[in-house]
Amino acid sequence: MSAWPTEIRLSKDRRTLHVAFEDGASFALAAELLRVESPSAEVQGHDPSQKKTVPGKAEVEIIGVDPVGHYAVKLSFDDMHDTGIFAWDYLRELGEHAPEKMQAYLDALAAKGLSREPVRRR
Repeated sequence: MSAWPTEIRLSKDRRTLHVAFEDGASFALAAELLRVESPSAEVQGHDPSQKKTVPGKAEVEIIGVDPVGHYAVKLSFDDMHDTGIFAWDYLRELGEHAPEKMQAYLDALAAKGLSREPVRRR
């Protein structure tokens, strides 16, 4: 069964993507989570052992939400990452498991000595 969205809306601050589905489920997905869980090969690799832990995305913003056919959206982020195609089912999965996915991300950052905070250039 495919998840079918009835609304996809970006918040004014561009840090939250609101997604509502036809069965009444709705989720507020943080831009940071969407960026670090991007379905792109750049983030996910070509198998689970290649998944990257992407640091410094606590303040990332979504600058584009573009439809891809009738099955997905392509999200563009202000760090110029724009290769992830977010299928409806994947957005649904992220919404349903956001707390666990975010905790796994925080644990991976800690294990690798990385930070969510962006590197400030002087």
